[in-house]
Amino acid sequence: MKVKHWMIKEVIRISPEDTLGEALRLMREYSIRHLPVTEKDRLVGFLTESTLRQYVRPEDLSRRVREIMIVRPITVSPEATIEEAARLIYRHKIGGLPVVEGERLVGILTITDLLEAFIEFMGLLRASSRIDVIPRDPEGLEGVLDLIRAHGGKVISIGMEMEPTGEKIYHIRLEKMPLEALASALEVAGHRVVSLVE
Repeated sequence: MKVKHWMIKEVIRISPEDTLGEALRLMREYSIRHLPVTEKDRLVGFLTESTLRQYVRPEDLSRRVREIMIVRPITVSPEATIEEAARLIYRHKIGGLPVVEGERLVGILTITDLLEAFIEFMGLLRASSRIDVIPRDPEGLEGVLDLIRAHGGKVISIGMEMEPTGEKIYHIRLEKMPLEALASALEVAGHRVVSLVE
């Protein structure tokens, strides 16, 4: 999944010569927490709600955006993967990334957009069932998937976590289906079913 498919393309932006009062007005009007600072289409800075919050006294609102903006913000390419963008946001503890091609602003990606991508990828809003399985051997996931298909199951997504013991638990989200017969077949085949969510 690429950033370009999840970014906001119609970006509310501000000029470095605008006032902090104007920035505050835009953030309130559009319910946003990030403002790319541009000259024409060229990204020159980034203004966040947390930075602006320090300057909301009436005497500060006439100051210029250029005085407090982040001058070299962390950015991402529209061709980057969602995973790369998520790592940047996590590593730098930030809430959003300007999306640029060269120096030209083409979008913005926020934590909310990442969450939407994750929810879509995991199929969390679709009617679904989930079965959590530890395969009988380390390479046994394919056998689990074969049994799922044999019982008419259609996989939406697969997540995996490692137990402290080194065992892998696979969280397999399926299109909505009854799970009891599938769980029994998995157990008979030597796989361990940890939980069912219907």
